Amino acid sequence: QVQLVESGGGLVQPGGSLRLSCAVSGSIFTINTMGWYRQAPGKERELVAGITRGGNTNYADSVKGRFTISRDNAKNTVYLQMNKLNPYDTAVYYCNAKTYDKADYWGQGTQVTVSS
Repeated sequence: QVQLVESGGGLVQPGGSLRLSCAVSGSIFTINTMGWYRQAPGKERELVAGITRGGNTNYADSVKGRFTISRDNAKNTVYLQMNKLNPYDTAVYYCNAKTYDKADYWGQGTQVTVSS
């Protein structure tokens, strides 16, 4: 089992920045990839950014150059640095872990609202 707890969401003005954190616990050694997803009202959940155990990263086209996913292995934490936020980034952001045996784990989500 893997447990994920997100933090760092909130209200920010357009052009601002936020950093989301995802604290990981449990069977960490079983995790293959970590990712951040988001779901806006009335829309499907979408992948924002991912990072593999080997450190390879991938991003949705809409966030490339603005968002950065990273991890601190010593703290068992994955981050999503979000810069140049715009209203289209408003959504609930979820941390995700995928294990080597294809299990999916999700955090509870954290709300990000970009508005003036």
